[in-house]
Amino acid sequence: MIIYSPHDGQVLTDRIKYNPRSCFIMTQLGGNTSATLKKIRGKIKTQLIKRDIEVIDANSRITGGDILTKIWRQILEVPIGVAIITSDMSTSTIANIFYEIGLLDSLGKESIVVKGNSCKIPSDFIRTEYVLHDKDFSKNFNKFLDTTFEQAEYYEQMSELLDADPVLSIDYLRRAYLITGDKNLIKKAKKIYKQNEFDNQPRFTIQNFLGS
Repeated sequence: MIIYSPHDGQVLTDRIKYNPRSCFIMTQLGGNTSATLKKIRGKIKTQLIKRDIEVIDANSRITGGDILTKIWRQILEVPIGVAIITSDMSTSTIANIFYEIGLLDSLGKESIVVKGNSCKIPSDFIRTEYVLHDKDFSKNFNKFLDTTFEQAEYYEQMSELLDADPVLSIDYLRRAYLITGDKNLIKKAKKIYKQNEFDNQPRFTIQNFLGS
C-alpha cells in the first residue's frame, strides 16, 4: 500500500480521492478520431453505464499541471482500466496507451485491451487476453466485467484469511471497495486498523483509504 511517485520515486504523501465504480478509458482523445473508435467507445460506455460505472478519461479533469501526474493520479483512483486501440492510431498514441496499461497493472487494477479487427498487439502483450470488436463484443466485454466483480468477492475473502498480515488484508479490502463501492468494506478495514499497529509509511496510505 506504499505508493511511489513515477517522477521522483518518493512516497506519495498527499491525499488520494478514491473513485469506486469507475473506469479509466485509455485511447486516442485528440485529432480526427475514426468512426470505428467512436463506435467502440460508445458500446463500452453503454455497458459501463448499465452497471453504474462512471466513465473517465484524461480529459475528464483539467488541473493546469503536469499531464502524466494527472493521468497517474486518475489511475490510482479507479478500479478498472480499458484500453482501446485501432489500426489507424499512430505508434506514439499506442505507446502512450500501453504505458498507461503498465501503470494500471503495477497498481493492481483490473484492465483489458479492446482492439479493432486489424489492429496488432505489441509483442510484450501477445499473451494478454483482449476483447475483439466484432459481433460478440458486448457479450465478451461483459464477461470481463463479470470477472472483475468476481475478483472483488475474492479480494474480500482473501482479506479475511490474512489476519497475520493486516497491511495486505486492508489492501485487499481497498481493491474490493474500489470495484463495488461497498462502504461496509471500509468499516472492515477500520476495524483491522484499530486492532493493529503500523509503521509510518503504511499508516499514511491506510489512513488515506480509510478517509474515502
